[in-house]
Amino acid sequence: MIYFLYNIFVHSIGWLLIPVSWFHKKISLFLNGRKETFKKLHSIKETDTVIWFHCASLGEFEQGRPIIEKLQSQNSKATKKIKIVVTFFSPSGYEIRKNYEFADVVCYLPMDTKKNAKHFLDQIHPEMAIFVKYEFWPNILKELSQRKIKTILVSGIFRKNQAFFKSGFNSTFMKKSLRAFDYFFVQDTNSKKLLHKINFNNVCVSGDTRFDRVFEITKQDNYLSFIEEFTQKKHVLVAGSTWRKDEELLINYINNHATDNEKFIIAPHNITDIDWLKNAFTKEVTLFSDTKKNNQASIFIVDTIGILTKVYSHAHVAYVGGGFGSGIHNILEPATFGVPIIIGPKYQKFKEAIDLVRLKGCFVVHNNTDLTSILKQFKENKDYSNNASQTTKKYIKNSIGATKYIIDYIKKNSSILQTQNHTN
Repeated sequence: MIYFLYNIFVHSIGWLLIPVSWFHKKISLFLNGRKETFKKLHSIKETDTVIWFHCASLGEFEQGRPIIEKLQSQNSKATKKIKIVVTFFSPSGYEIRKNYEFADVVCYLPMDTKKNAKHFLDQIHPEMAIFVKYEFWPNILKELSQRKIKTILVSGIFRKNQAFFKSGFNSTFMKKSLRAFDYFFVQDTNSKKLLHKINFNNVCVSGDTRFDRVFEITKQDNYLSFIEEFTQKKHVLVAGSTWRKDEELLINYINNHATDNEKFIIAPHNITDIDWLKNAFTKEVTLFSDTKKNNQASIFIVDTIGILTKVYSHAHVAYVGGGFGSGIHNILEPATFGVPIIIGPKYQKFKEAIDLVRLKGCFVVHNNTDLTSILKQFKENKDYSNNASQTTKKYIKNSIGATKYIIDYIKKNSSILQTQNHTN
């Protein structure tokens, strides 16, 4: 009965989203992109051996990425190649990574109807399905289970307020979905304990694969000559993925409290509307897009995408945006360079932020006074700044290794990777 009601719900949502898509660009991408899914999968042949990764959005993709790239590095030595299929639920992930070079197919996950689940798995016939962090689609999982396809969750994280851990009809239904998983690789001991309470013991605390990803970043060349020329060996604050509220705090500080020995680099989350930001400062501003950059300016606005990670390597302190909205953006990228981090108050869903706040490598601000106070501390107290820097760097190094756990499991449970081991 519950599956019947669920399927009615999914079909209803699909129809209801059509008129919404006429006025909402993201919903339009969501629906139109799914029209192409089965066409894209035609490149998968019956004889191909496929490993399928599902990521809700961009953040989850970054967690799956170290595993994909490790598999592909081993794939180059194999006598028979694995094909990688990556699916996204959200346009914000798909649109940015639709041309990802290490995947053979990148597409949207079709709506979770019984028909779509069967058709999708018929086309990709995966040897293994890997779900990243969360997203538990009952029809897909039921079909995976019935076909006895190895299914694992990586970088998983569970909270006690999720339906799995409550009483009632919905809880029983959702627990059934979890039975499709052969193994859970979770980020923390709390997740393991929660799963144990509902009698899932096929769990290991492996950590978060994003740590492996960001640690690898430190080994590449992150030098940006134009940033070095702009900073002029002054004290540098890099503000990444900022929203309006974040920017209002930064504007107040820069206009009223900044000294001549400070430089500011701001990479807004939305780069299509930066005129207001540029005009809000009383000090000189230069842009990445300027043909001739003004290195005497105090503020550098990054009106492009793809370079923020490297920019963080030039920072003395980082402000990571989103903490006054739905939640902070990626703090691991500045942390891997040993940069102290400032965030807004909405960070409770992010384990790494909770950890670093507790360890005093990350600092929470609620208003202009808080931001002014903490930035003054970083400028005037080198020991304070150095301690925070060492804390962030040590936290990253102590947290790497999740990818190896998962790759070892895949090797033991994938016939192709076992063949690769013998041919190495």
